[in-house]
Amino acid sequence: MKIGIDVGSTAIKIVFSADNQMIWKKAVPTRPEQPALVNELIQQGLDDCCLLKKDIKTLCTTGYGRNLINGSSRVVDEITANAAGIHQLTSGRARTLINIGGQDVKIIKLSDTGRILDFKMNDKCAAGTGRFFEIVAKILDTPLNEFSFESSDEPVNINSICAVFAESEIVSLLAQGIDKHRIIKGVNNSVARRIANLTGHADLDEDVYVDGGPALNQGLIESLENELLYDIKKVQDPQFTVAWGTLFC
Repeated sequence: MKIGIDVGSTAIKIVFSADNQMIWKKAVPTRPEQPALVNELIQQGLDDCCLLKKDIKTLCTTGYGRNLINGSSRVVDEITANAAGIHQLTSGRARTLINIGGQDVKIIKLSDTGRILDFKMNDKCAAGTGRFFEIVAKILDTPLNEFSFESSDEPVNINSICAVFAESEIVSLLAQGIDKHRIIKGVNNSVARRIANLTGHADLDEDVYVDGGPALNQGLIESLENELLYDIKKVQDPQFTVAWGTLFC
């Protein structure tokens, strides 16, 4: 049995694999004492799968906190793990990957063998990232899983490109009595525009995938499709792609 762990900036994702099949997975918010939290998750997975520590053959880590975890068989950078994960999960179909992480957005171009041909990363700004969605969810008092709701009304324009200023803008819109679903749709559109700008509106290969926790937001997917004019695909559990990829590097 193999374990892959993505120690991200906003969430820790862990997967258990047996015979190249994902048999257990879990994601929890990142908190201080990350090594202790990872050990708790490993033990929970072992208990749920009726396994023992001696059954662990490989333990691979990636993400911002990857070097904090003791006992790793392999430590992998997150771009390499991300590419390997999406290549394996799509049976080699993915050619362009948009990863929306907690702190950054990455655009990765892949060959048919899964080799990284090129990648871009945004600047270290929370706007357009998973952290930005968490901030907006808190302001709107709306769970992230409801961000896929499509309002029948026109979305508002979120003009600020800085997360701090965007937060103030959203508070002001609420004070004006603007329906929160119009704001959510405006936020999805704003993030999609930032991602489109990162791609440079260049020609993308046809099989474009998006992963990371925000990929669960169908409203964002639709906004991305409108901005990029491509069909955007995602795998079943897009938040676990990077943890899964550690096992195939």
